Amino acid sequence: QVQLVESGGGSVQAGGSLRLSCAASVSTDSGYCMGWFRQAPGKEREDIAHVSSPGGEIYYADSVKGRFTLSLNNAKNTLYLQLNSLKPEDTAMYYCAQRRAVCSASRLSPAFFRYWGRGTQVTVSS
Repeated sequence: QVQLVESGGGSVQAGGSLRLSCAASVSTDSGYCMGWFRQAPGKEREDIAHVSSPGGEIYYADSVKGRFTLSLNNAKNTLYLQLNSLKPEDTAMYYCAQRRAVCSASRLSPAFFRYWGRGTQVTVSS
């Protein structure tokens, strides 16, 4: 059973930054697709960034492109998401997801992923 544990969420003002981490209980360098989703109250869970490890192209949703940066440290089995220039509309619960499969650099449905963390809350005030 794969376990994913997110951390790094919090409350910031618009324009601020946060760094989210997702620690995985398994090695991340052997054919895994890992990514970040977010879900705001009353909205669907949204794929905001993901990557196929090793060496895959990173996908970013248009809403975060240029502001958020995904990275993967295979030595630490940890996925990161750097959130810069935060906006109030970025307020949501952020989830880490993983599936042992290759994934393309296009938007994915939550149904694609098998394992999920419990989420970390990001709140951006204006």
